[in-house]
Amino acid sequence: MIIVTGATGQLGRLVISQLLKRVPAAQIVAAVRDPAKAADLAAQGVAVRRADYTDPASLDAAFQGATKVLLISSNELGNRVPQHRNVIDAAARAKVGLLAYTSVLHADRSTLGLAPEHRETEEAVRASGLPYTLLRNGWYVENYTVSLGGAIAHGALAGGAGDGRIAAAARADYAEAAAVVLASGGAVAQVYELAGDTAFTLAELAAEVSRQTGKEIPFHNLPQQAYAALLLNVGLPAPLAELIADSDAQAAKGALFDDSGVLGKLIGHPTISLAAAVKAAL
Repeated sequence: MIIVTGATGQLGRLVISQLLKRVPAAQIVAAVRDPAKAADLAAQGVAVRRADYTDPASLDAAFQGATKVLLISSNELGNRVPQHRNVIDAAARAKVGLLAYTSVLHADRSTLGLAPEHRETEEAVRASGLPYTLLRNGWYVENYTVSLGGAIAHGALAGGAGDGRIAAAARADYAEAAAVVLASGGAVAQVYELAGDTAFTLAELAAEVSRQTGKEIPFHNLPQQAYAALLLNVGLPAPLAELIADSDAQAAKGALFDDSGVLGKLIGHPTISLAAAVKAAL
């Protein structure tokens, strides 16, 4: 039985979709905080069980009969580590045969502000004594393409990554990688550094948007605090604005770059191209 936590989230749904192509629905469990939001998954034959990262008893019930568990990282910044430990402890009590965790690219040496919580979680995964796989996901290209509408409306793409090259891939690419690992009947690696096959700068992203829209959309590089202030001004919560601005600042120093090609090899096809990502977003 393969358990996918956070299964109604953006990544979780894509993982379930990819698993359904590889294993029978009866072997998949969608572990979710609110089962009412998973009716569509249940309609596809996937078992739906309540599992709240803050409720160990719910995790124990959800993990009954589990052979593999995918821990999709919580989105509650600052509270991730205790929540993740609850999941890891429940997986250990269930004696699962594989615990996979969606970490961050080069977590062991990453300068990203969000990396410390991932590092602590990785330490807990290793300390569990369970067989494990760390899916160190790079940046989602959607992190940038989601704001293209605003960039087009304002006639410019703003950011703080400078000339840093960003090896982003689609969320679907990372979801497929997780499904490949979970559906594998053999040995899998303990650590996968996952990133897009090709990298781009934000200036190149702006140029591609310009090409596809026929409008001149320049890239305006901003200092970290100025970019954070802009994000606050458009309505983002302060912690998220600071996190995004920090991520761009670290990307300028190479924190989101990787040219290993591991992700494309794992899923058996190239990751999404910049042109395709922009086209899909537009």
